[in-house]
Amino acid sequence: MPMKLTLRVWRQAGPNADGAFREYQANDVSPDMSFLEMLDVVNEQLTAKGEVPIAFDHDCREGICGMCGLMINGSAHGPMPATTTCQLHMRSFADGETITIEPWRATAFPVLRDLCVDRSALDRIVQAGGFISVQTGNAPDGNALPVPKQDADAAMDAAACIGCGACVAACPNASASLFTAAKVAHLGFLPQGQPERYRRALKMVAQMDLEHFGGCTLFGECQEACPKEISIDTIGRMNKDYLTGMLFEPAENQKAAGAG
Repeated sequence: MPMKLTLRVWRQAGPNADGAFREYQANDVSPDMSFLEMLDVVNEQLTAKGEVPIAFDHDCREGICGMCGLMINGSAHGPMPATTTCQLHMRSFADGETITIEPWRATAFPVLRDLCVDRSALDRIVQAGGFISVQTGNAPDGNALPVPKQDADAAMDAAACIGCGACVAACPNASASLFTAAKVAHLGFLPQGQPERYRRALKMVAQMDLEHFGGCTLFGECQEACPKEISIDTIGRMNKDYLTGMLFEPAENQKAAGAG
């Protein structure tokens, strides 16, 4: 049965413009539509009436790229656990329901237009230390560096982070600690990531602070909102690596990371 929904959508013409909620009616919505497909239909109707369509980020629509993050009825990515906005289906809502749709709310994520925010702060955290230094040449044999299964599994779990920013949006402090910890951990568990392990933690945490993200108080909402179910245990590991770096990394590395 087609659904009728009322949408309260945040509209904002630009970063320096005032924003406000506007109400739209979404009729004949199939329960099998994804949330983004529903927004596509609404935008087609707005375009047909000569109105400006709702701007929202999207790319793969397969839960991989992390572009589609929205606050839906106050929850990052909506009401379903381990689900990105693009994988959320309209059958998760009741016929006649009012749905409030907002962009991520964080100082480090300025609104560009409507539901689109600038998440380049996350990219700069990765650029600060989310890499390894290796010699160029032929690819090493796959079995040359054995990795214990427990470490391999932990690295893969952390590497599942898609950088959507839901952890920031859900956190009362707007902290990026879960994102940063995932990027620190997925390299820190592997042999290739060991030479720069503690320096990496120093640099990435320092960059996170420079981007004006809030501090982590282990509230736990980040792991609940994460569509890839990354555990806050990674934050504890990052904190341990950071403190180890403060104790044992050379003073010049601490200064370069802004920690000394």
